[in-house]
Amino acid sequence: MEHTSAMISWFIPVFAIVFVSWYFIVIFNRLVRLDNERKNAFSQISVQLKRRYDLIPNLVETAKAYLKHENQTLESVINARDHAEATRREANKSPTPQALGELMGAEAILGGALGGLFAVVESYPDLKADQTMGRLHEELVSTENRVAFARQAFNDAVMVYNTRRESFPDVLLAKMGGFQEAILWDEISQNERVSVKVSF
Repeated sequence: MEHTSAMISWFIPVFAIVFVSWYFIVIFNRLVRLDNERKNAFSQISVQLKRRYDLIPNLVETAKAYLKHENQTLESVINARDHAEATRREANKSPTPQALGELMGAEAILGGALGGLFAVVESYPDLKADQTMGRLHEELVSTENRVAFARQAFNDAVMVYNTRRESFPDVLLAKMGGFQEAILWDEISQNERVSVKVSF
């Protein structure tokens, strides 16, 4: 009887330690998985942004033939594109809230520069009618739609991740494990982003 009682008194604490350890491992792994899904969702945005950035030099080259007196407009688009591309590459390395904020700022500047270019294009009917410009316009519109879908998927992944990391008992391990709060794309950019209107 004493032997059984001693085994039980030994077994219960060991079982409790094993169970708690296992439960923390499950929580940690779940947080890692959700964080990786959030990072993957950002990488989908990044792919679409790169696609858009790759279209811009072609757009500018096509416009150059018609916009001989608009060098400043064209240079501002290229400079904004180069800055946004460099910022995107940095955010790819680690999509922290700060890196994403910088990317959103660069995107706002690029959006403004593209808006200026398209406003100028409106004044040049021959450029608006150019087949290459029309094709690039269609590709840019398509890419903008893909960026929008990727942003939505990213925001969904962020919501799932943040909800889990703020829920009990995950919140305890999230703080100890360094799982930082993720920021929604629109939260960062709502007041800064200039939507790129590409209508001819």
